[in-house]
Amino acid sequence: MLDWKQTIHDLSIRIRELGSRSPDTLRGVTLIAGAGARTNHLDAKMRELIALSVAVTTRCDGCIAFHAAEAVKLGVSDEEIAEALGVAVNLNAGAAMVYSGHVLDAMDKLKQS
Repeated sequence: MLDWKQTIHDLSIRIRELGSRSPDTLRGVTLIAGAGARTNHLDAKMRELIALSVAVTTRCDGCIAFHAAEAVKLGVSDEEIAEALGVAVNLNAGAAMVYSGHVLDAMDKLKQS
């Protein structure tokens, strides 16, 4: 397993470096990241639960590190995390089922050629 605090530290350095080379990119991502807090239709805990679920489905360790740290600060419970991760697992399984249909379709079409 990763050292999550070190991951946050290391990525923060590299993100700042990228931001110094491409400030508009960093500003754009920062603007998007804060959009939910500005509309506030979902509370901060819900946004972090969604972020962690998406981080799992996109396999982004950096996203996991940053959003898990924020979830801890917000007091997200282990049960809330488990339920959100269950949704992520379901979506990955569901996507695999949908794309399995694509494989069957491709095979059928290619056999006709």
